[in-house]
Amino acid sequence: MHEGDPGAQGMPAALLPRGIRSRMVDNGHGLRMHLLEAGKPGAERGCIVLLHGFPELAFTWRKVMPPLAAEGFHVIAPDQRGYGWTTGWDDRYDGDLRQYYVLALARDVIGLVQALGHTAVTAVVGHDMGATVAAYCGLARPDLFRSVALMSAPFAGPPPFPPVEGRTAPAGEDLDESLAALTPPRKHYQAYYRGREAAADMLHCPQGVHAFLRAYFHHKSADWPGNRPEPLPSSRAADLARMPTYYIMERDKGMAATAAAEMPTQQQIAACGWLPDEELAVYSRAFEHTGFQGGLQWYRAFAAVENRRELQLFAGSTLDVPSCFIAGRQDWGVYQMPGRFKRMQERVCTRMQAVHLVDGAGHWVQQEAPEVVSARLLAFVTG
Repeated sequence: MHEGDPGAQGMPAALLPRGIRSRMVDNGHGLRMHLLEAGKPGAERGCIVLLHGFPELAFTWRKVMPPLAAEGFHVIAPDQRGYGWTTGWDDRYDGDLRQYYVLALARDVIGLVQALGHTAVTAVVGHDMGATVAAYCGLARPDLFRSVALMSAPFAGPPPFPPVEGRTAPAGEDLDESLAALTPPRKHYQAYYRGREAAADMLHCPQGVHAFLRAYFHHKSADWPGNRPEPLPSSRAADLARMPTYYIMERDKGMAATAAAEMPTQQQIAACGWLPDEELAVYSRAFEHTGFQGGLQWYRAFAAVENRRELQLFAGSTLDVPSCFIAGRQDWGVYQMPGRFKRMQERVCTRMQAVHLVDGAGHWVQQEAPEVVSARLLAFVTG
């Protein structure tokens, strides 16, 4: 089990922007959750919950929390199961994956909200894999989560029912074979993340965790000139291989080596105003403390047959609470799974209020363009 936390008062205030507090809360679902919060718990306009993705933390929301709180919301952002200073989760590769199934992660959020005394949430906002959790929060409990904002990862709805008979392998196995047959051979990053060696490859990489994360964040941001995404014609290996190597990797490289090849220069690092080195150090210290396996368990759990069977309870359901989508225009995440962006808008989210692709931002849109994201979120929750 992952243990250890930054103390009874949470993260030191010196690391946080003014107006953001840190504390630990028992969510009633086996976790002692570390959360950042801004605004008052009894705020007139209610509660906004912010859910991060990989490899992130509650800290990823630091720039949008104060503007939301200033408009009368109680804003909370937890380190989710497997991450940061939250404790009570199993970090063993061979541990019980069920604790990372999508509905278990949604229960984590529900428990936290209830522990904080809220009977309704004005909006649940999810980025990257956190968008999947946010979507299922709204799908499973529309009475509690009154609206959903999805960021960077389109939601294509629950898996269909009945399942494909005889399927026992995780999604992507046939794709792995097709990618391996390309010249040069390739592999999908999610298949790599599900592997036993991925966590150690990143944690014990030659360049160190801090340099690895610097290159990884840079590679997926608008600062990297190769990020010029466009819709892909299909999910065939040859089409997916058009994406950068952080999604479709070289077969013989791990993610640490993949990122190292795109390490920014010292001048680029000094010019990175959206993630200066002292802020990146919050991430590197956290992952040096926890390792990466907790976050990688999400990839394994999401691909598990039993997780899909759980989600098939909602087969055919649509997300009917008000929703919006925000992503960076330079973010390949919008298109990495062909067809999902269109399906989300046309079939799954029946009350989609707005879709925003933010110029000059990549995958880390809430960090790269916080003013625009804050304004878009406020327009959504107050409109």
